[in-house]
Amino acid sequence: MMNVSVEARHADGTGNLQAIEVNTPWWELTVTDADTLAVPKPQLATMLEQLYLIRHFEERLLELSKEGLLHGPAHASIGQEGAAVGLMSALETSDKINGTHRMHHQFLSKALNHAMLEGYDPREQEFPQQAQEVLFQTYSEILGLTPGYCGGRGGSMHLRWPEAGILGSNAIVGGNIPHAVGYALADKLSGRKHVSVAFFGDGAMQIGTAYEAMNLAALYNTPTIFCVENNLYAVSTHVSEQTRETRLGARGLGLGIPSISFDGMDVIAARRAMEIAQEQIEKSGGPVLIEARTYRHLHQSGPLRGSAFGYRDKEEEQSWLERDPVKVFPDQLERLSVLDRREIETIRGRAESSIDEVLSRLIEEHEGERRLIPTLWPDPKSVEHGIRGDLSELQEWRIVEAEELTEKNGREARFVDVISEAMLGNMERFDGLFIMGEDVHRLRGGTAGATKGIGERYPERLIGTPICENGFTGVALGAALNGMRPVVEIMYPDFALVAADQLFNQIAKVRHMFGGDFPVPVVVRSRVTQGTGYGSQHSMDAAGLFTLYPGWRVVAASTPHDYIGLLNAAVACNDPVLVLEYNQLFQKKGMVPKDDWDFIVPFGKARIVRGGTQATILTYGPMVDVCCAVAEEHGLDAEVIDLRTLDPLGLDWETIEASVARTNALLMVEQTTRGTSIGSRIVNDAQRRLFNLLDYEILHVTGTESSAVVSKVLEEAAFATAADVEAALRKVIDERNIERLEGSA
Repeated sequence: MMNVSVEARHADGTGNLQAIEVNTPWWELTVTDADTLAVPKPQLATMLEQLYLIRHFEERLLELSKEGLLHGPAHASIGQEGAAVGLMSALETSDKINGTHRMHHQFLSKALNHAMLEGYDPREQEFPQQAQEVLFQTYSEILGLTPGYCGGRGGSMHLRWPEAGILGSNAIVGGNIPHAVGYALADKLSGRKHVSVAFFGDGAMQIGTAYEAMNLAALYNTPTIFCVENNLYAVSTHVSEQTRETRLGARGLGLGIPSISFDGMDVIAARRAMEIAQEQIEKSGGPVLIEARTYRHLHQSGPLRGSAFGYRDKEEEQSWLERDPVKVFPDQLERLSVLDRREIETIRGRAESSIDEVLSRLIEEHEGERRLIPTLWPDPKSVEHGIRGDLSELQEWRIVEAEELTEKNGREARFVDVISEAMLGNMERFDGLFIMGEDVHRLRGGTAGATKGIGERYPERLIGTPICENGFTGVALGAALNGMRPVVEIMYPDFALVAADQLFNQIAKVRHMFGGDFPVPVVVRSRVTQGTGYGSQHSMDAAGLFTLYPGWRVVAASTPHDYIGLLNAAVACNDPVLVLEYNQLFQKKGMVPKDDWDFIVPFGKARIVRGGTQATILTYGPMVDVCCAVAEEHGLDAEVIDLRTLDPLGLDWETIEASVARTNALLMVEQTTRGTSIGSRIVNDAQRRLFNLLDYEILHVTGTESSAVVSKVLEEAAFATAADVEAALRKVIDERNIERLEGSA
């Protein structure tokens, strides 16, 4: 328990300060020989074996890097293995972990524990073949080879083996931390009694994501353990240059999170810290922060010490080298008569020979030089595999188009009303679905009414969040990776930029970089409020931003019926999907099925809203009605296509090409400002695909370069209008007709 005791009085007797007691515990953990002897001897021997395996694994890896056999960096954990081995020894396979770019030690220890036979004792048994395969697959992954856990795509910094409870390491400092909160939230909502552990360093502790994640875990009482490896340096910046309070265990106090600080060079202290953290979670539900004070022997990456770069001195390094767990732990076991020197050397020698044997399966001699065996490289043709799924999960769904509705099977509904009603249907359909976002649980349906009625039916699955888009979006990804179907509401699309790391570095890339063969069912809903006077920072249409990242599917409905079908498809889809909702359409009415809403509008299927012969208009959202109205009111013969699916890999080129084959002219029409539009990409692709069908340049109608501002007249001027559509359409039709007349003359 930490008590903050401050008392002061001004000289004139005024201004009393009274002590404030902080009730959140912060413990300094120390261990004795009795703690070591309380661990079964076979487990102590296994922990020593893992220390040797991890150390030799990384030493050999650095040699491979020097030879040029390793493509990319090698962030060695040499010096920090003790904490990893001790902490992992207290976890079960069903407990989840993630980590940073420096995660070889944690990955190997967790994976080896998963692979070991029950009752394994390295004093009496040979090193198991299944454990040997862990080393083989880990080296393969780091070297970029097909036998790796992610097919070689992850390399050293992106390691994942979900069967062992390792849901992914992360090269964005701090990016992994909210994911562990998501794993834990998924387990809590599902009634599973597991813990999830986020590993990160002192550098990541200074990032806002770490604070957001810890605050969310405390707020929702998730069984999350935050483990900060305080190795004193973020690359070359000492922790005292990063923060005034260098005792990082103190960070839990202000958030109500119990904390444990311990010597991270002590294997047994690490084990006890994890056990105590688990006991605390069993008692209070979580989370817990643990600080391992440790030291990496080498520089940020590569084989040289930090002193070689001048940011730390050799005396400091030597003082930590004397506490090297690979030296201290075996000496301790010998002193306590757990192992004798012969057994220790046998375990060490066998660990080294195991590593060498694995490398012999990956490396060969060729023309006097060593090389990675060529047959182990991935097929270059597979480079795009796994960017997104094949949508097989939607094959059993019934497809219904609005044209199938009649007065008998349909009814009229407002767009704004079907948003919450359709989501409520999905809550009933999917037990693993939950919604999170700012104010979604208040105001009788959130700020836009999108969750109306859901809180009364499913209060535990409607999660109101603090203002921390990056944090709660990361939590959603973690939950999705642990079996849930989160729906995230980002109140305004502009706020997606606050969550940019999680949306684009994480959600958009996670499947592809980890091998491509697992679901990432995250839905993001966001309301576009152009034309409402909210100004530059609340008026963006995020379609163009999300379509920069091909892992995202992006859909936009222009009718209530299509919204229902597209939302159902988005929630059922195993890919990340952005669902755009346009405020301008909320009061629009349209026909929807009277009773049965168990249907989808398929991704990649556009809708011809209006037939025509002289020009094809591609558009979406509120501009669908605008384009149709312009054509009708001015007698312009145009075919209007509602794209519905907006991402470049999901466009309905079959429908577009068939239309352009009839009209021989194409317009791309958007309301949004030019900078964040999707039209430029579509126009470029259309020029390449449809060149031989066109007899006129493709025109792109969009807003100006300026962001919308609050002034009504300037806001109207920022976006494309019906007059812009009319002018472009007349230009295409009239000039083509003139050319035809001149040609016939």
